Amino acid sequence: MKQLNQEEAKRICDRVLGFSKADECRVVINGARTGNIRYAQNSVSTAGLNENMQLTVSVAFGKRQGTASINEFDDKSLEKAVRRAEDVARLAPENPEFMAAVGKQQYKDSNAFARETAAIDPDFRADVASHSILAGRKNKLVTAGFFVDNTGFETIANSNGVFGHHEYTNVSFTCTARTEDGRGSGWVTRSANDVRNFDAREASNVAIEKALRSVDAKALEPGRYTVILEPAATSELIGRMFGAFDARRADEGRSFLSKKGGGNRLGEKLFDEQVNIWADPWDKDVPVRPWDTVSMLPRERTDIIRNGKIVSLDYSLFWASKQKVRASGRHGNMIMAGGTKSLDEMIASTKKGIVVTRTWYIREVDPQSLLLTGLTRDGTFYVENGKIKHPVKNFRFNESPVSMLNNLDELGKPQIIGGDEVNFQMVIPPMKIRDFNFTSLSDAV
Repeated sequence: MKQLNQEEAKRICDRVLGFSKADECRVVINGARTGNIRYAQNSVSTAGLNENMQLTVSVAFGKRQGTASINEFDDKSLEKAVRRAEDVARLAPENPEFMAAVGKQQYKDSNAFARETAAIDPDFRADVASHSILAGRKNKLVTAGFFVDNTGFETIANSNGVFGHHEYTNVSFTCTARTEDGRGSGWVTRSANDVRNFDAREASNVAIEKALRSVDAKALEPGRYTVILEPAATSELIGRMFGAFDARRADEGRSFLSKKGGGNRLGEKLFDEQVNIWADPWDKDVPVRPWDTVSMLPRERTDIIRNGKIVSLDYSLFWASKQKVRASGRHGNMIMAGGTKSLDEMIASTKKGIVVTRTWYIREVDPQSLLLTGLTRDGTFYVENGKIKHPVKNFRFNESPVSMLNNLDELGKPQIIGGDEVNFQMVIPPMKIRDFNFTSLSDAV
């Protein structure tokens, strides 16, 4: 697939907009080249390269909307897609929450493209797998992993003068290492926009070390413990909370930010003063496209929680209009402030506690309190007098990130976790939390 540059993408958008006879027209072009390699049982199972480009056109006649998508870009095909969208719009019922397309916007570039990432080839992917496989064999472990690299772009335009073009790259990697008898397991995840910030050997070695250390896990009684949650474990819990900052859900009584009797809890202090969270599309570690594709509004650097206080909520165009407040683009990342200590330093300062590598199989129990239930896995360890004493069997937990962020003892050095330019990205520190609620044991590794 040819990566469209700004001029090429604009020519296509202009042609589509020129074909439209509707009251308004919106265009989104997405293209990506995605390479991958997957391995299991210490051998590569699949590898490949997928290329795709798609254009989506949305039109409206009054409050009636229609959408069509296509992956052919000659004039005949483009016009056919526009006519299909218009046919759908004429047949559609009126949308009572319809919002007109926004006018011309200014988008500040975010530097999410790295040439070194775009240049990744099959040999590079093979080397990533090779590091895990060879190190696993050397340590009599069985490894499995998945490495993905993306090079892509997104272009947006509408009939009111909006135009934006954004190019990006990223890599993501997960690796699981297990003992041959299945008694020990370790895991790691890494993400980066620039592959120069990714070290396959370092990542694989983390999973391998955890697998070796987790053999012969001992059972501890369920209960409330001081825990040190690694960033990957934390992100699975805190990430559920980030999705609840929608103003409409709060105003309508459907989230933990709903106020009894109506309204939301904007401006209230709900967390420990150490908690500071913001979104920033231009962050050097997790840059994202500078607009929200749905609304086409610019994203902004926005404080969300400051010193434990809720300082902003997300407003869609419709809800902002209804509540008579200003709308802005939905966030593409979340960044949480931390400290300077490494995970090892946090362990060294812990008298008694449990280190959790990963949380998974998480389900929401109560949206009003954000109570979650899930399991630990792939390396859970008991700490005593500043040292890991032995591995422990995994637990089921019932815990809310709201409670967690009120029981903070310490925050460590933040780390990039999960997501990519298309999905949500986070920068999250390891956390030392008191009174974390483990409710039962799990025999799985």
